[in-house]
Amino acid sequence: MQFDPGNPVIKLCAEGMNSEARGEIANAKQLFQQAWDISSNDFEKFTSAHYMARHQKNIADKLKWDEMALSIALKIKDESIRTYYPSLYLNIAKCYEDLTDMENAKKNYQSALSFANLLPDDGYGKMIRSGINKGIERITR
Repeated sequence: MQFDPGNPVIKLCAEGMNSEARGEIANAKQLFQQAWDISSNDFEKFTSAHYMARHQKNIADKLKWDEMALSIALKIKDESIRTYYPSLYLNIAKCYEDLTDMENAKKNYQSALSFANLLPDDGYGKMIRSGINKGIERITR
């Protein structure tokens, strides 16, 4: 699955990420909301939901958006989308951990780990693997 830089939803999400980098958090959230509002297919909805999760005021709302992003991703019939599963499960696991629901945290960290072999061998992949391993360590102490 290729991110098309000409896609309006992808453009809005990229602008939102740039706003985040500049510290313009309210603007980033607005751009991600616009992306969600105009999403017309599962890939666009998955992408914008993933970014919407980043800007929720509480963990329960973040979890809702993270779970929505995962449920949409699971419907997409393109094998390459599976490379996003580890990150999605990691985000969900961390929400459950923060909510002190260690049973669901463990389940989702294990799901993230089960897909970790799909991660690229680069900085992003190493970051996600590290997050998974650290999460598992925290909840198994």
